[in-house]
Amino acid sequence: MLHKKLPVKLKLFFFLFIFFSINAHAQNYIFGKVTSEYGSEMQDVVVINIRTDERVLTNRDGHFMISGRAGDELRFVKSGYTRSVKKITKENIEAPVNIIMENQVIQIEEVEVKKGLTGDLKTDMKSLNRPQKVEKLVKEIDRYIAQKSDPRILAAKPGEFVQPKGQGFYLGKVKNKWDDIDLGSYLKTALGDEFFTDLKIEKPQIDHFITYVLAGGFERKAILKYGYCSEGDLNRFKRFVMMRISSYRAPQTQK
Repeated sequence: MLHKKLPVKLKLFFFLFIFFSINAHAQNYIFGKVTSEYGSEMQDVVVINIRTDERVLTNRDGHFMISGRAGDELRFVKSGYTRSVKKITKENIEAPVNIIMENQVIQIEEVEVKKGLTGDLKTDMKSLNRPQKVEKLVKEIDRYIAQKSDPRILAAKPGEFVQPKGQGFYLGKVKNKWDDIDLGSYLKTALGDEFFTDLKIEKPQIDHFITYVLAGGFERKAILKYGYCSEGDLNRFKRFVMMRISSYRAPQTQK
């Protein structure tokens, strides 16, 4: 009797082993969507599973699909936005994951433009070391200008002609809010050193390379005028970099 029952138990054990092995190695997928803090879909966000190091990009509608399981940590990375982290739970396996990414606040360092030396010792001494009397006079003038004037002083006297108020007049070209130095500083900060080092541009050469790309004809009038570089402008700059990188490396290759 024992000899006849033994093969049946072995078969049952074998089938149970196969079943649990398949379930143990079954691969789950995590679905989700990434949007900005303003509700717009975000394309080309890098989604990383820290456990498996698998990386995928969101599509044009902000959707993504990546393999994973409960307990995994997903990171969401995009240039110009604060990195987001999501710990996956059992509920996230059964329902889509919604991620909101916030814009990263980037402060551009103020660039101080100093007056250059003329070569004339007397002139340079005056501009660099003004006498104390001049310094005192300048401060008094600044203090006087800062004071609010009494409107009665500027009011017309009885019988005087008063210029009528019109629609205003054109004063000339409006000054740009940024210059190329401001834009270059923003591009370097927004893209990060890693973007350039991945292109084999060494850190000390990054500023020079950005200047080289801008000088190559990158359209930036609107950016300089309003002092604003959009996500579209950043992507356009990246594409322009790819067109200019080979010519930038050419002199080094010819040596």
